[in-house]
Parts: sequence; C-alpha cells; structure tokens
Amino acid sequence: MKAFAPGSVTAVFAPAESGDESMGASFAIEDGVVADVRPADEPAVAVDGEPTDFEPVELALDALDVAAAVDLASSVPIGCGFGASGAATLATALAANEAFDLGRTREELVAVAHRAEVAAGTGLGDVFVQEMGGLVVGDGRDRWRVGTDAPIEYDSFGGIATEEMLGDDELMARIERAGTRTLDALPADPSFSELTRAAWSFAEATGLPTPAVREAVASVENAGGLASMAMVGETVFAVGVEGALPDRTRICPDGASLR
Repeated sequence: MKAFAPGSVTAVFAPAESGDESMGASFAIEDGVVADVRPADEPAVAVDGEPTDFEPVELALDALDVAAAVDLASSVPIGCGFGASGAATLATALAANEAFDLGRTREELVAVAHRAEVAAGTGLGDVFVQEMGGLVVGDGRDRWRVGTDAPIEYDSFGGIATEEMLGDDELMARIERAGTRTLDALPADPSFSELTRAAWSFAEATGLPTPAVREAVASVENAGGLASMAMVGETVFAVGVEGALPDRTRICPDGASLR
C-alpha cells in the first residue's frame, strides 16, 4: 500500500508553550515523499531501495504495533528543511493503516506521526502542515489554512541538524523571541509575498543564514523577487521570479493521501 505526503517548508516558527509543538507559518509543496508499506517479519526501512535507519518512521510503526517493510521515495532533499522526515512518517502511518486494516482515524494517524517526530527530535509540527496542505499558520493552539498555489523556486546547499538545533538553548531562546515578534506582526491571512518578506527578517534575527544562503537571497532580490531560508536547512525559497534558482515547484493545496 502506498501513500504520499507533501514536503513542507517552515518560513517562521517559535516554540509553543507545550514544548512539543511550534507556532509559525509553513507551506506544503507539491514535491514530497511516497511510502510503500508491506507486511514483513521484521520492521525495515529503505530510501530509494537502500536500507537505512529512519527513527521517526520506525517509532511510528512501533506505535501502530505492526511489522512492515517501508520503501520511501523522496522527491525533496532529505535533511535540508523540506520536512522530509515528517512526510515520510505521515505517509508511512497512512499506508500502514490501510495495509494492516487498523481502522485508525486520520486524526489518530497524524498524532502518531507527530509524536514519532517529536520523540526522534526531527520536527515540531511538520506533519500538521503536510496533513492540511497549502499555506498554514498556527498560533500554538489553532491552525488555519490560507488558500494559495503560488509557484516557488528553491535551491538547497545542505542540511542543518534539527536535533542539535532544538537542543541549543541559547539559539532556541533567540528563535522564540524573533519568531514571536514576527508572527505577532504577520497578518492572519498573509500573502505568500508578505510571508516571505517577514520570514527573511526572522531568519536574519536568528543568525542562522549561511554565506551561501545570503548570496542566493541577494541574487533573488536583484532579480526583483523575494526570498528567505527554510527552517531548518541550508535552503532558500523564492517567490516572484522565474529562473533565479535552479528548482521550481508550487505550493500543494492538498494534504497527504493514499496512492
């Protein structure tokens, strides 16, 4: 059984009071992860046919109490700020529910995927965006969707270890201050351009942009567009340009689904 979950890019975020979620603004993209789940004697995970350890997926299978072989096919870079681990975990949960006739609700499966991500230290809410699709804004209590399918361009130079970042108290305090300030000033239903502009101010305040990120953002701005950094990865996304960055996709209006 196969399921697809879109990738997601977090533009702005701050830790929520619960500590196991975040508030922020993120968007799902048409590129993502397909999980092919089959019953097996022992749990096993592979990415594009290559066996690998994938902790959140393994934790989700354990929570669902199933032994499965999971083959993941990703059309987004893994570990670069595209929410690939969340997409893989959510797609796995949806496919496993069908493959093993578990009868779990969609809400229950999203919760399983979220808890697995938090336990693995790989995310604080990507799966909620990937379940909803579109541009999603959350205040730590509620989430709402802003309708858009804007085209975006992106370039990725590498990853930033999410687990290490989440464990850096000084950095997280800086992110909390900058993220809260940015979100308070953001309209409830921002346009994608408004979000991107605010996101770059937030990124600069965190101190996370690398020289490669700064150079790419400047290149987009010189071409007349707006750009910012994916949270968290050495990745730049842009709006309002064509051909400024090497990869192009769109915001995905739909959430995760069976294939």
